[in-house]
Amino acid sequence: MAAVTIRNLSEEAHRALKVRAAQHNRSTEAEMRAILEAAVRPEGRLRLGTALSEIGQKYGLTNADIEALEQVRDTRPAEPINLE
Repeated sequence: MAAVTIRNLSEEAHRALKVRAAQHNRSTEAEMRAILEAAVRPEGRLRLGTALSEIGQKYGLTNADIEALEQVRDTRPAEPINLE
C-alpha cells in the first residue's frame, strides 16, 4: 500500500482535519484517506456496466434479445481505415 507525506500543511488546515475526523468518529489519517478517495473516485462517476444494465432494463431487453443480437452480429474484423 502506498504512503504519502504532506508537507507544509497549515496549522489551520491540520486543526480543521482533526475536527472533521472527530465529527466522523475516525482518526485524522483515516479522514484524510476518505477525503482523498472521495476526490479521486467520486460517487457520481459513470460506471459503464451499470449504465448498460440500466439501459437494458429501461427498454425491457431480455437475455433472449441479447442472444438474438449476438447471432446476427457481424464478427468479421473491421477493415483498417485508409488515410491516403
